[in-house]
This record gives sequence, C-alpha cells and structure tokens, in this order.
Amino acid sequence: MTKDCHMVWDSCLRIIKKSVPPQSYKTWFEPIRPVHLNNSELTIQVPNKFFYEWLEEHYVQLLKTSIRQELGERGRLLYHIMEGAQNGTNKTSEPTHSQPSADKDNEPVPGVFDAEMIKNPFVIPGIRRIKIDPQINPNYQFDNFIEGDCNRLARNAGMAVAKKPGGTAFNPLVIFGDVGLGKTHLAHAIGNEVVNRYADKMVLYVSAEKFTNQIIQAIKNNAVNDFVNFYQMIDVLILDDIQFLSGKQKTQEIFFHIFNQLHQNGKQIILTSDRPPKDLEGIQDRLISRFKWGLSADLQAPDLETRMAILGAKMEVEGVDIPNDVLEFICYNIKNNIRELEGVMISLMAQSTLIRRDVDIELAKEVIRNFVTTINKEITVEFIQELVAEHFNVPVERLHQETRKRNIVIARQLSMFLAKKLTNKSLKAIGETFGGRDHSTVIYSCKAVQDMMDTDMIFMDTVSELEKKIKMSLNH
Repeated sequence: MTKDCHMVWDSCLRIIKKSVPPQSYKTWFEPIRPVHLNNSELTIQVPNKFFYEWLEEHYVQLLKTSIRQELGERGRLLYHIMEGAQNGTNKTSEPTHSQPSADKDNEPVPGVFDAEMIKNPFVIPGIRRIKIDPQINPNYQFDNFIEGDCNRLARNAGMAVAKKPGGTAFNPLVIFGDVGLGKTHLAHAIGNEVVNRYADKMVLYVSAEKFTNQIIQAIKNNAVNDFVNFYQMIDVLILDDIQFLSGKQKTQEIFFHIFNQLHQNGKQIILTSDRPPKDLEGIQDRLISRFKWGLSADLQAPDLETRMAILGAKMEVEGVDIPNDVLEFICYNIKNNIRELEGVMISLMAQSTLIRRDVDIELAKEVIRNFVTTINKEITVEFIQELVAEHFNVPVERLHQETRKRNIVIARQLSMFLAKKLTNKSLKAIGETFGGRDHSTVIYSCKAVQDMMDTDMIFMDTVSELEKKIKMSLNH
C-alpha cells in the first residue's frame, strides 16, 4: 500500500509519543499537521517560527530517528511555517519558506566554528588561498540593527568599515559596551555586509575563547607557524570578547604578531569588548596601544524610543501583533539589556502560542515579573523626580536647588504636582524631598501646573504622558 503524508506522520507520532512526556507531546506535536510527502521527504506544518526553532533545538534527534525509521536513511523532514498565525489570518507560507531540518550531517552550521576547516592550510603545503566558512550569523544584518542615539557612532563606523574594509581610519574598530547591547550583532552585520559586497574577501568571525583553544591545539601539534600564517591570510578578522584574552600571555603574544601583519597589509580588524581598551586588565600594554590605533565606539543602553523600535521590529519579524500599550509597558520596565527584551518577546510568544492567550497588558505583566523586580513597588517621590528630570534633560539634583531657570522651575513644579497626585506623602514630606521646601511651595507649584494645563494643551499632554510612564513603569 502506498503511504501518504498522514500515514507517515501518524507512524512517526507513535514513535515520538513513547519518548516524550504527555504534556510535551500535547504541546509540541499535536499542533503539527502533515502537508506533503515527496518520496523520502515529508513536509509538516508548524504554527510559527518560534515553534519550529523550539522543535529544532529540543527534538531534532527524535524527529530524525522517527522519520528515518519510516522513510529510510534518506528520510528528510521539511517545515512549512505558517505566516500570520499570531494575527489569526492562518495563511501558510510559500514553499520557498520551508525550513530543512538540521539533519545534513556533513554541512557546516552557521555560527558554529568547525575546527576541521581551520586545519586545511596546516596540512596542505603551499596553499595560498582557501575557501572558509566565515562563521557569520546570517540573521545579524544592518537592516535589523535598530539605530538610535545609543549606538549611532558604532553603527555608522561599522557601515563605513563594511563598505571599505581596511581602507578607513577605523582600523582596528573596537566596539565596546555592556552585555546585551548588540556588540556581537553589529560585528556580524559588518561581516555579512563585507561578504555581500566583496566576494573575494576572506572574512572570519571567531570568539576570543575559541581563538585561545585553537592556539592551544596548534601548540600541542607543533603548528603555531601554520596557525599564524593562516590567520594572516584573512582580509577581515572579527575577534569577539577580547576581554577573555586577559592573562593568556602566549595567546596575546601570538595575536600581537597576527595583528601587526594584518594591519601592515591593510587588512581590517574588528574587536568587541565589554569595556573600553584603556580599562582592559591583564592585557599587554603593546596590545592595548594597538587597540587604540583606530576607533573605539561604545554601545550604550538604548533609550525608550529605541527599545520600542527594537522590540517592535523583532515582534514584526516573528509575525506577532503586539499592541502599542503592551510595547510601551515592556520597554518602560526593561531598560538596560536588549537580550532581556528578546527574552520577554520569546516568553510572550510562547504564552500566546501554547495557551492561546492574547498579547495584552495582563500577559505582559505576568511575563515581565520573571525579568525585573520593580513591578508592584510603591511609587516614590524620588522616582518621580528622576523620571521628570530625565524628560526635561536636567540633573535631578537641580530640582533641589535654588534657581530661576524656567525649565528647571517647571520640572520641579511638575514633580511636586505628580508626587501629590500619585503618592500618599503629605505636602510637608513632599516639600522636604525638594531641598527642604515647605508645604506652601508645594501648594503653589500644584496650582501653577494646573493653570498651565488649563491653558496649554501641549503641556497637558506632557503631564499625561509622564503620569502614564510612572504608572506603567511601576505597574500601578
């Protein structure tokens, strides 16, 4: 009897059901639908990209085993990812969007460094140029690296380098900043842009930890010279997390010679770090000096608007419709780390997909409690002062001082108005937090703000917006 896609998948499910807990089976396998069988290739339909990625990360071996048991050793699984599932449109993607399962044992996996590839020049005498996998994540592009004041210098410098690698004053380009601000994304984006523009350029991304491990292997194999010769052939070298070279004297010595040769030959060097070169500890002074030859560009924590743009873009790519008030709520609470934003996004998608819940404020509150500790804390006068001072771009301590500068006076009066409205503090207690002012000053300030709101619609909108920020930030 000729098998059809339903028969094959039903047989696979019987195998899978024996190997996973009932809840996991219900969550991750019951929603799957078989759609097509072509010889030894079975195509299954999954609700969205998040669902597909979860299967590939957690159940790829089980899927491989079951499909090959049914279709033989050449059995292969393809995914059909539904588009718009989050929005209820239930439209399936075109066949070109089908994703192959990770069952091609001999193909390099992007982003995973294959040590065997690096050995080619070591064992083949006289080879001058080789084809290598650049180890660049194709998902990290300039197009999806959201620009803001926090990263504009680094992004623009990265684009300049990508357009003319080795031909700008930004060599080396050192990208530094705290964890989760996009250093690795930007480094990969530069590499992808170079690869797209210059087919003849050899680009290589490697982490400092991997680089060190390769050196250890080269020393064991008495092949340090071959290792150095190979790296000196690279046109664009991207070394990630150089702070992990700290204390590794032999690795630093070898990298020093590679750096010099690449730089002298006009090759581009891109480095990332969690701190500026001058603050790197355990790194040789001669290396620190060379890191300063080019441009050091920092990535700072994104402002609210940039965070909203980043999260909105990511949710759009994933096909999730997120209301603007939910977007604002999340971004008010996740302030310093883009990875945390991504974590919230994944949690929201999981909740929405698996338990069929709408993405709303209540769901966002539940998810975000796993990421921040400020939820449900009491609104304080100090918090109001910080937020208003940030809005008016004045130091918060200026709200406590004597001054007649109009923008500071308005910021102080507005802070008092909001403190009276949103806290349980007495007028006297509020006045004390503004440099020891008395209750009559608070009364006058509140009246002045109310008068301005009655006559100035723009100012009234400003007050409403700030009040909304305070309430959303602390979940009141």
